[in-house]
Amino acid sequence: MHLVWIAAAVMLSAAAAITVYRLLAGPSTLDRLVALDAFVAVSMCGIGTWAAFSLDSTVTYSLTALALISFVGSVSVARFRVPDRLITDRRIR
Repeated sequence: MHLVWIAAAVMLSAAAAITVYRLLAGPSTLDRLVALDAFVAVSMCGIGTWAAFSLDSTVTYSLTALALISFVGSVSVARFRVPDRLITDRRIR
């Protein structure tokens, strides 16, 4: 059974590393927003995996908080962001 938990930890760590790379290297703000959403989802999966491994349900309250904060943050950024081409046009001048 420990092999399953180790495999889950390795896959979640790899997913987190890939999304952090996309977060840092993303050419546009929407790419970074998608990477941040994916990173929060991977973090939530990690918390859920930890809750299943430790048989501790008290950490599941943080899943609700992360889901709400992630949703509000994503909607806010998508609503109020400035298009990338306007930022680059101002730098050229």
